Amino acid sequence: MNFSELDVIRRTRKGNFLNQIDQLIDWAPIEKAIARHYAPASDAVGRPAYPGLLLFKMLLAGIWHGGLSDEALEDMANSNLHVMRFLGLYLEDDVPDHSVLSRFRTRLTAAGAWDGLLAIIISRYKRTASW
Repeated sequence: MNFSELDVIRRTRKGNFLNQIDQLIDWAPIEKAIARHYAPASDAVGRPAYPGLLLFKMLLAGIWHGGLSDEALEDMANSNLHVMRFLGLYLEDDVPDHSVLSRFRTRLTAAGAWDGLLAIIISRYKRTASW
């Protein structure tokens, strides 16, 4: 664990909504479902692709913060420690830009997976959260 990771953890409240969601949801099945539609090529040239779960969680954070535009979501992920922690990012990590988010959402939507993934999140939340 590095110093920036400790600092992000220290500066974020455990009772924050995103932290609670992160603890309630079992992300492994969702990550598998995403991988069926988003499997970055291992032989691609350039910087490594972002993990699908990171991109999906980033889009969820945008929805939960009032339906932010991809540009506003990129800005928030770069500046909001609660969002960084939810995404598993630290201060030195690169944040996906708005065009990456747009292409990812488009890919999941074209595959017919976007609505299903959102339904899984809602279902899991309803099962585990206390209303």
